[in-house]
Amino acid sequence: MTGRELPEEFVAGYAQVLAEVARTGRRLDRAELEARRTAGERAAEAGHSLRALVNAHLAVTRAAWPRRASAPADSVLAVLAQAVDALAVGYERAQHLAVRKEEAARREFIDDLLYGGSDLGRLAERAERFGLRLSHAHAVAVAEGPEAYAEADPVARRVQQALVGRFGDRQSLLTTKEGRLICVAPGDPAEVLAHFAREAHRATGGGRVAVGRTHSGAGGIVQSYEEALNALELAGRMGLGEPVLYAADLLVYPVLTRDREAMADLVRSTLGPLQEARGGAGPLLETLSVYFDAGCVAAEAARRLSLSVRALTYRLARVRQLTGVDPADPLHRYTLHTAVIGARLLDWPDREL
Repeated sequence: MTGRELPEEFVAGYAQVLAEVARTGRRLDRAELEARRTAGERAAEAGHSLRALVNAHLAVTRAAWPRRASAPADSVLAVLAQAVDALAVGYERAQHLAVRKEEAARREFIDDLLYGGSDLGRLAERAERFGLRLSHAHAVAVAEGPEAYAEADPVARRVQQALVGRFGDRQSLLTTKEGRLICVAPGDPAEVLAHFAREAHRATGGGRVAVGRTHSGAGGIVQSYEEALNALELAGRMGLGEPVLYAADLLVYPVLTRDREAMADLVRSTLGPLQEARGGAGPLLETLSVYFDAGCVAAEAARRLSLSVRALTYRLARVRQLTGVDPADPLHRYTLHTAVIGARLLDWPDREL
């Protein structure tokens, strides 16, 4: 848009100011400067470019340049410089306000999307604005690292660039929440979230990523997000070493803790006697945990614990002696293994059951 096409309202009063300046040689006063700032704000809000706004004021200056002026030309040029500066200040002020409003709207939308705190019809309309179609099935991946991340951080930008470079705009949303990186993407194809998991793991310096299951609708996004968060919490509690966790692979754990009191009773009755051991239950519980993780292979468990096989065998015998349950007996193994998983889930023995 050229200066001639800009509506007259954005240069209103400027020609009269120039005439006054040419007669007196004065500079713009506070009210006149604020009028130019307001013109800059209104032009930005109306969608006009700063270039068009400045060109319009230059056109007025050329047309109204006083041929017979008491003040030197430098005075008029100085006022023109003041006016252009005020226009730019107002224009930038409007742009910054628009950016802040956009950021606030995006953050409100993300909160509503992940926590389900909005009318679903209105949420679907807002989702289109941010590149999501809630009629599709989606899944959510959550990444956490050694630091808390914000959307403007280099880590988040690096992951965003990797996703856009690989898939372009595929109706996915990358954001941050409570210091974690979050990606919401259509569950099919799943390679978008798989790529996010790889890039987030790399960008966070080895951080852990959890991927929720695919669900339909806005409520499905909330559910998938909660599944991913629960998977991260479970990984920390269980000491799971995998860099990428899938909620679908961890469904057995919520099942085991659905009846918390029953699980606590199993832990107390099965593993409670381990507290009588020298040093408490902790060392023997760790031994059992590693032994089961190693597929009940004594040599591998001993290697992971930095023990000799003989020392490991002694510890397992001590467990059998205290509990009356033999880890090597297939009939006892399932009960003992389930109790060990329950102890890790319930943070026993650090937390009293």
